[in-house]
Amino acid sequence: MNGVQSRIQVSPGSALTASAKSIFRLLAARGPATRPQLGEVLGLSRPTMSAAIAELEELSLVTKIGEVQGALGRKAAVYRPAQAAGHVISIDAGSTHVRLRASTVDRRLLQSRVFRLPSSQLLLGEEISRAVADELAAAIAETDPAWGTLRTIGIALPSRVVGPQGDHDATRQQAIFSCFEPPADIPIILENNVNCAAVAERSNGVAKDWETFAYVQIGFKIGMGVMLDGKLLRGRNGAAGEISHLAFPVADNAKPVAGEIERYMGTDAFMQRVAKRWPQSDAPLPRDAAELMAMAAAGDEVALQHVTRHAEDIGAIVASCVSILDPGLVVLGGGLGANPLLLPTVHEVANRLSYPVEVRTSSLGQDATVLGIEKLACDSAVGLILGDARN
Repeated sequence: MNGVQSRIQVSPGSALTASAKSIFRLLAARGPATRPQLGEVLGLSRPTMSAAIAELEELSLVTKIGEVQGALGRKAAVYRPAQAAGHVISIDAGSTHVRLRASTVDRRLLQSRVFRLPSSQLLLGEEISRAVADELAAAIAETDPAWGTLRTIGIALPSRVVGPQGDHDATRQQAIFSCFEPPADIPIILENNVNCAAVAERSNGVAKDWETFAYVQIGFKIGMGVMLDGKLLRGRNGAAGEISHLAFPVADNAKPVAGEIERYMGTDAFMQRVAKRWPQSDAPLPRDAAELMAMAAAGDEVALQHVTRHAEDIGAIVASCVSILDPGLVVLGGGLGANPLLLPTVHEVANRLSYPVEVRTSSLGQDATVLGIEKLACDSAVGLILGDARN
């Protein structure tokens, strides 16, 4: 992972055969499967499968959960990772909410929590750190012993994230620990929140069949996660996809200001423009972006004009991203970006201004980031269980 806090943890499966490790990885990634299904995917013979399953059962890493009728009338046992294999805790430390999921290593939900911050946070700091500390403590207090060992804690951050050799002061990623002392001996992984959303779209969402695509977040803040040939593109400074730093404005009478495009495109500034231009004689001014979108969906002409204008701006940003990456697919997400009302205009503008691109609306909503960090945390946990240095 990009940001990893190294801590010592026992690897119960480090001595397993390569076949047993491959079976465990597949079950963790794809969920329950029969021996014949596992053997077909992995190219393992029946005797090898039997021996490998026995290895995993001896360490309580897999469990039989039932049987299914086979094509030839024989019953086949169905396996999945055992709860004793352990669990992970995944946290979306967002600018407006903190979302937490505890799950098994094959991503079965055990517990979830959501906390709304008292106020929106433009930067990662003590407010977010304190909320993460409280939510994590509450989640650990409610942990069932049957869930097994806590293997990994993953935290998605509203900031750039770099590895151990990077400039942590510049990214502000360590600010997550300003009011938060993580549990001892539990590995911690950190990742940028929009990158996590891109991971989730590939594992759970509308980009499942895509090796290369971009996820563009539009909400209180803006950002982009880039998946290139099935892997996250992070960049030298953890800044790949930081569209909040696109040069803006660009005009004869204006000079670009760092971060200005995020301030302009963010929900707060958008609603300020709506309020400034809203006709006094028309319907009451919408209280927030959600109400504006609801009014537009109901056919309010003025609301629809504002939404369309904002969608045109989003389409221009998407076109800039397409001109650089040519990803073939752009997924729109975020508190505002995931609204399907925006899609037709964004698609039309992006394709008119740049190269052919398919634009889809995220199907994961506000859970995209926490599902993405969960996927990364589970991948890391599986690697730790198996003693696999690749994770």
